[in-house]
Amino acid sequence: MKYVVILGDGMADEPLEIINNRTPLEVANKPTIDKLARKGEVALCSTIPEGMAPGSDVANLSVMGYDPKSCYTGRSPLEAISMGIKMSDTDVCYRCNFVTLSDDEEYENKYMIDHSSSEITTEEAEELLKVIDEAFSDKIRQFYSGISYRHALIWHNGSINVNLTPPHNILEQKITDYLPKGDNSDFFRDIQKKSYNILENHPINIEREKQGLNKANSIWIWGEGTKPSLESFKDKYQKKGAMISAVDLLKGIAIAADMTSIDVEGATGGLDTNYAGKVEACLNALEEGYEFVYIHIEAPDECGHQGELEDKIKAIELLDDKVVKPIFKHLKEIGEDFRLLIMPDHPTPIALRTHTSDPVPYIMYDSRQELDSNVTYNEIEAKKAGIRFESGQELMTYFLEK
Repeated sequence: MKYVVILGDGMADEPLEIINNRTPLEVANKPTIDKLARKGEVALCSTIPEGMAPGSDVANLSVMGYDPKSCYTGRSPLEAISMGIKMSDTDVCYRCNFVTLSDDEEYENKYMIDHSSSEITTEEAEELLKVIDEAFSDKIRQFYSGISYRHALIWHNGSINVNLTPPHNILEQKITDYLPKGDNSDFFRDIQKKSYNILENHPINIEREKQGLNKANSIWIWGEGTKPSLESFKDKYQKKGAMISAVDLLKGIAIAADMTSIDVEGATGGLDTNYAGKVEACLNALEEGYEFVYIHIEAPDECGHQGELEDKIKAIELLDDKVVKPIFKHLKEIGEDFRLLIMPDHPTPIALRTHTSDPVPYIMYDSRQELDSNVTYNEIEAKKAGIRFESGQELMTYFLEK
């Protein structure tokens, strides 16, 4: 028996007037996903525990079958694991984004234009981080390069008694009320402000501006946390598991859970990701004896954050055509029993451009028990069935038939 989760990050949304009060999932042409909906189970699952922020860290931990309330120690430390950073028990890790701020006001009154600097390339970001590291690193604080706009700051004997805001939560808003607060906030504010002066006219940013891309003209510190510890996925569910993702967060969760994180050349967090490579990696893993594969597709979430409706619809359609269709076709052809779980981790509504805690729609398809219904896959149809699972742990346990 094989088990495959296909996770469309931030895929769920809310009805939009511009598309006749429908959601992107309702509008998208997704024939394979809708076929699976008719032959499987469609309902809602709550992935965000009450009182916790609806981040991809919390939500994916939940979908993977872990209780974030008991195991979550922060987002950035999970990314640090994927980046090969060795943390001590007293280290604190922070996420360091390259962001785009408006350029006319004093720093404290600038606006958050883009949390990802037009999804800056990893190569460009590495060069910019070298400049930041040289300017601000010392014996107790070091910067580490990650993927695209996502990087890390390690503070030896640091503090998590801070109030740091994710930049994607304040898009198009003035940063004044969201600057760092709490322990060491003066340091964080100071390096963010100084980073603007360093980065604004850096040759890389001058060239990006010529190309019509957003400058990576400031760093933004957030996502604090301490060294994580997760129970082995195999011990927990008796399944040998693999993760396929382009982002450090998901890779880090997998490594922390003693799963195999499979790197795919050309895999990105955008629409241009190497879909065929991810599919091939999934099918190879199943053939090599992995019983559980988790494929993470970031593009719908990024489109939601950018407020790009057409691209979000396209991201869903690409997920259907380039990922779900070939995986389903291959598994049917080889004739082995399998289950598919298709869902987002959380909604990222176009109108809000940030995450919400609303329950998400899922499809669970079992090759041994095909159903026959008129259901299609979207938020409205799932709401008709109601919330079947109050947590991702319940859903994963059910999915794996434990």
